[in-house]
Amino acid sequence: MYKNLFYSFVLLLALSDPIYSQTNLLESVKKNPKNAIELCSKFKALNSKGISANSDLAITYVSKKWKTELSPLNAEILSIYVIGLHCPKVF
Repeated sequence: MYKNLFYSFVLLLALSDPIYSQTNLLESVKKNPKNAIELCSKFKALNSKGISANSDLAITYVSKKWKTELSPLNAEILSIYVIGLHCPKVF
């Protein structure tokens, strides 16, 4: 019984850090919309070339543009969040 409880606790700790960091990342966008608007401009520029804001190129840009390099998954989550808040006409 204790063994299962221990494994559950370890799993919870492993999963909580990425969730916590994603929450902080999204909160930082809310508090500093200047960065989000800058990303929107980049997405619009990519769209004008026929490149989607969800493309590998855009996700790589977001990943490297942020203060600390983001994982591709976090960069994609951030992109979707920014598009939803600041640039809904971007594809």
